[in-house]
Amino acid sequence: MGIFIFANEMVIRLGCFAAVLATMVAWELRLPRRAGEGGLRMRRWRANLGLVALDTVILRVLFPLAAVGAALMANDRGWGLFNAVAAPPWLAVGLSLVILDLAIYAQHVAFHKIALLWRLHRVHHTDVALDATTGLRFHPIEIVASMLLKIALVTALGAPALAVVIFEVALNAFAMFNHSNVYLPRWVDARLRRLIVTPDMHRAHHSIHRDETDSNYGFNLSLWDRLFGTYRDQPRDGHVTMALGLDGFRDPREDRLFRLLVQPFLRDGNRPREQTPRQPLNLSGGDSTG
Repeated sequence: MGIFIFANEMVIRLGCFAAVLATMVAWELRLPRRAGEGGLRMRRWRANLGLVALDTVILRVLFPLAAVGAALMANDRGWGLFNAVAAPPWLAVGLSLVILDLAIYAQHVAFHKIALLWRLHRVHHTDVALDATTGLRFHPIEIVASMLLKIALVTALGAPALAVVIFEVALNAFAMFNHSNVYLPRWVDARLRRLIVTPDMHRAHHSIHRDETDSNYGFNLSLWDRLFGTYRDQPRDGHVTMALGLDGFRDPREDRLFRLLVQPFLRDGNRPREQTPRQPLNLSGGDSTG
């Protein structure tokens, strides 16, 4: 099974990527959450899709075996927790998925709290609109750092290769889903976000307000934000009228691929607007303002 997964990993991931992206784009066009952002689409898409293409090439050059290769190597050499402790395959896969998701949550928090890392991560936050392609907009150095973290964790866990492929596919798919500009009925959103991160839940994270940007860090499971006190139910300005992105990065030229690549090295560490302490949260899942 491991060899089959490794041999077909790229086909599996590209197939899932294309299917999810096409689905989300069609959904956005048919039933958008925020109208009026279509005029920004092509300008942003060139930059966002250009970044993900460059990120993919760099990862393949630097890490030809990627995290799946690390899982297979750890299995062959008996490295890691699940290769040292007898555990049913289903348990090893399940726990690996949960631990990897927690690690990505922690990584995301770190990229917000540490100034040097924020300079890289803010490339993601300078998008002035949100759609599925925003979930692909990450600076190559951040992507390389994330892969190093995953390889180290996969090796330490002795995570099964199946778990790694499932996680990588899910992370990519959920990033496109929860950044998408799609409408979900409030009752559907409220039920889904009990388990997973929804577009309305994650949109608050891209607010211009600092206290909202420093919330809702999760990509897959919504559990971590609730558990660690970083959950915010709704943005104060409402989903339809809230401003997205970062002040100081609204010039259309900022969406050129070259500008995104050099942005961390040329500009100050612009942060979202500071605000008064966070207001009490409404955990009902409703959206009274947007």
